[in-house]
Amino acid sequence: MGDDMAGVCEEASFPEVNEAMKKKLGLIVNPVAGMGGKVGLKGSDGSEILKKALELGATPQSPQRAIQALRQMERLKDQIEIITCPGDMGESEAKELGFAVNVIGAGTINQGKSTAEDTIKAAEQMKALNADLILFAGGDGTARDIFSAIGDQVTVLGIPAGVKIHSAVYGKNPTSSGELAALFLEDKIKELQEAEVMDIDEDAFRSGRVMAKLYGYLRVPYEKKYVQNLKSGGVAGEQATLEMIANYVIDTMEDDFYYIIGPGTTTRPIMEKLGLNNTLLGVDVIYRKKIVANDVNEQEILRLIGNQKAKLIITTIGGQGYILGRGNQQISPEVLKMIGKENIIIVSTRDKLNLNFGSPLLVDTGDETVNQWLCGYYRVIVGYGDVIMHRVST
Repeated sequence: MGDDMAGVCEEASFPEVNEAMKKKLGLIVNPVAGMGGKVGLKGSDGSEILKKALELGATPQSPQRAIQALRQMERLKDQIEIITCPGDMGESEAKELGFAVNVIGAGTINQGKSTAEDTIKAAEQMKALNADLILFAGGDGTARDIFSAIGDQVTVLGIPAGVKIHSAVYGKNPTSSGELAALFLEDKIKELQEAEVMDIDEDAFRSGRVMAKLYGYLRVPYEKKYVQNLKSGGVAGEQATLEMIANYVIDTMEDDFYYIIGPGTTTRPIMEKLGLNNTLLGVDVIYRKKIVANDVNEQEILRLIGNQKAKLIITTIGGQGYILGRGNQQISPEVLKMIGKENIIIVSTRDKLNLNFGSPLLVDTGDETVNQWLCGYYRVIVGYGDVIMHRVST
């Protein structure tokens, strides 16, 4: 009987996945997405802004975030075919993790000098090759390029790697994007939704004006716990509450601390009541209720703080729930470690918190160790002396 069973075991084997049965994953990485964040440029659209970002010491963010996403898909190495672009537009990231790739656009894309037109052409080719899913790493500009190339004719999913990320086509973070993509390719998630592609005028953004525009809709896999919401605007009638929050923050400021004021309309009243110039969409530093520097980047924050005690005042993005990693990349993992999580002050109206439908506030700093360190419960100032506890998660 033992010999018979041995024979059965020897014959049993797992069938190999037929090449024709493999799912096709299109992978596009915008290697310059998000480079303007830490250096305070509020975006990276356009060759001149990219040049300035590089001069300020900016480094690529999206390749590493693409790798974070692909790590969640390693179990599918033998079950999918990755169609991607040369070099740092996808080939290098996929090969680093041992994925076999089918490279398109070889000879037409210059390493380190890829353009929006390269993204558009790649998406068009992936559509022609019947990709089951196009996974892209970038920001709102990249989403616009993808939309202009394929509309809603191919299922897509974004890996958040830009500065702004107003659109709803992204996972909550790279890990979420990778896991959602894997589940979709395994046919474990079948629901799709039309998600908004939004972008803003970066020139207006840099001058303190938010001019967002809806460009269309992309078809994305949907599972609530993995995808981020569309950014929401402020709630009408909240000005009085904002003033009470500002008064409370000012009255409780300590003279021996530097205060780093994050961007947004919720933090703006603090600066206005102090009579200080405010960078609505940037980061300012004050000390003893006097301005130290406006619109600082990561390196300037690190230099100004040095070994001094500092506190950070930030707010949440309505509808999305992010407090770090969206539009405030100047407040980098290095800055956060220097400040200490106990010195993070979160301000928000109750209505703005309610736009997040009771979900935790989110962090996506680009450093998973720091993300995990930041998790936990925080005091959120929602009025004068009115504080609630709210959970922060990844």
